[in-house]
Amino acid sequence: MPASQPRSRARDRNNVLNRAEFLSLNQPLKGNQESRSSSRKQSSQAGAGGAQSSGPKERRQSQQLPEEDCMQLNPSFKGIAFNSLLAIDICMSKRLGVCANRASSWGGARSMINLLGITGHGIPWIAGTLICLVKSSTLAGQEVLMNLLLALLLDIMIVAGLQKLAKRKGPYDINPGLLDYLTMDTYAFPAGHASRVAMLSKFFLNHLVLAIPLRILLVLWALCVGFSRVMIGRHHITDVLSGFVFGYLQFRLVELIWMSSNTCQMLISIW
Repeated sequence: MPASQPRSRARDRNNVLNRAEFLSLNQPLKGNQESRSSSRKQSSQAGAGGAQSSGPKERRQSQQLPEEDCMQLNPSFKGIAFNSLLAIDICMSKRLGVCANRASSWGGARSMINLLGITGHGIPWIAGTLICLVKSSTLAGQEVLMNLLLALLLDIMIVAGLQKLAKRKGPYDINPGLLDYLTMDTYAFPAGHASRVAMLSKFFLNHLVLAIPLRILLVLWALCVGFSRVMIGRHHITDVLSGFVFGYLQFRLVELIWMSSNTCQMLISIW
């Protein structure tokens, strides 16, 4: 036994794998094992803690979702009423578009309805106002015509701005005409013809001395021009009704900023 022990020790010394530089191949260091095990424990604890902490966070985020990402199972009464009125407006406007195309029920009267619509265009009214202003020789007439010209220009700008904001299409896919492009009347809401004829009729009723039959004809003309835009398929009913309202508001605006005779004479002399 004593002789065998020195021999085994000599063998161990002579074994290359027992050297210090090769010990890590056979027996990993205890420090490495401990560090690895501790790192594993820490990672597992961190994962468990993250899972526990992420749970309440996700719940809070799900509870704080914006309203547009949530399904509205119970819409408000206002939303239901608005959508219902919008659907009725579209349906009735399509039914009343009897002259929308040649194949419609009143397709033969399309040219007459277009001619009626031309009487409410802004370009003919502006051109006629300028011609009358050049030929007018009285101060009162020039004052009325200058304010009428201001009202027409304001109508074009206000309606064009509102249409650009709303960008509502008509009930039928109908391309605007040349005069519509000149007055920037390319969208449906509000109806430019309706606002213009409402403003003009109210302007003439206030500043011209007209007989009762002419007053009635003026109002009927405004109503016919407005609703002819529904018959031609360019506007909805609500577009025309809102156009009448905006036309009256534009008249009130012109009355507030009414230019005096001296101001009109100064502008005419500059022109």
